[in-house]
Amino acid sequence: MNELLQELNETLKRTQAEAAKTIIGQEDVIEKCLVVIFTGHHALLEGVPGIAKTLLVRTFGRILGAPFNRIQFTPDLMPSDITGTNIYDLQQNCFHLHPGPVFTSFLLADEINRAPAKTQSALLQAMQERRVTIDRDTHQLSQDFTVFATQNPVEYEGTYPLPEAQKDRFMMKIGMLPPSREDELTLARRSLGQESPQAVLERGDVQAVLKPGDIVRLRQGLDQVTLRDELINYVVDLVRRSREESGIMVGAGPRATQSLLLAGRCYAAISGRDFVTPDDIRAMADPVICHRIVLRPEFEIEGLTAAEAVRKLIQSVPVPR
Repeated sequence: MNELLQELNETLKRTQAEAAKTIIGQEDVIEKCLVVIFTGHHALLEGVPGIAKTLLVRTFGRILGAPFNRIQFTPDLMPSDITGTNIYDLQQNCFHLHPGPVFTSFLLADEINRAPAKTQSALLQAMQERRVTIDRDTHQLSQDFTVFATQNPVEYEGTYPLPEAQKDRFMMKIGMLPPSREDELTLARRSLGQESPQAVLERGDVQAVLKPGDIVRLRQGLDQVTLRDELINYVVDLVRRSREESGIMVGAGPRATQSLLLAGRCYAAISGRDFVTPDDIRAMADPVICHRIVLRPEFEIEGLTAAEAVRKLIQSVPVPR
C-alpha cells in the first residue's frame, strides 16, 4: 500500500477512535461523514433533535484541526448573515470586509430548510466553487470547506423544502437514527458526571490527529485506490437505471455517478484496502442516491420509500465479477 494511502487509512482509524469519545454509537454515521470530508464534498444530516448532530461536527473540527462555525437557519436569516458584508470605515475612508460564518472549514447549517430559497442559495457558490462573491468581489474559502446541513425529519411546519438541484449538491444524505438502548443507557450514565460528551469535548480530551492543510494533502492518497473499469460501468448502469424505473419520476443525474465512485473509493480506504469492491459501491449507494430521486405520487401512496427504490435498483443491476 502506498505510503500516503497508508497514512490516510491510519488517520481515518484514529479519527474514528477519537470521535467515539464524544459520539456514543453512530459508527456508521461517523464513517459516512469521513467519506464526505476526505472526498471534498458536503453532507445532509437528518435526525430528530438532541441526537448530537452539532456535537458530531464540532468533534470532527477538533480532531481534524479544522475551524468550525454554526449557523442557525431561520425564516428571517439574510444571505449577508451567511456570507458577510462590506462595511464603510469613516476613519480610513474605505470599505472593509466583515466575513460571515461561511469563512471557515466545517460549517454546520442547522435546520437549513427553515430559511427561504434566497437565503439557502447563498451557500450554493460556496459549496460548488469554495468561493464567495460579495459586492462583486470574489473571496476564496478554505480548501477544507465542508457543509454539514441538518434537517428535522418530523417537523415540517414553517419549513421550505430544499429544491432538487440544491439537494443534488450534497454528496450524501446521512440519517442519524436514535441510539440503541445500550448506547442511550451509557449516555444517560455519563451525563450525570464529568464524562458527559460535552464535558469531554470542552475539557480537551479529544485529541487532534491532523493540523490545518493536512486534509487536502491526504485526499491525494485516494488516487492510489484502484477502481476497475467494470466497477465504473456498474456505477454508471446503476445511476442510469434510476431514470428508467417505473416508480421513480425523477432519477439521479451524472453528479450522483461521480459521487458514488468517489464515495466507494474512500470507503475502501477506510476499510484498509487499496482497491474498490462491488460491496463498497453497494454500501454507499443508499446515502448517495436516495435524496436525489423523486418517487411517483401513486407509488408513494402505496408505501414505496426512496430507500426501497434504491434497494430495488441495486438488485436489478448485475454485479460485476
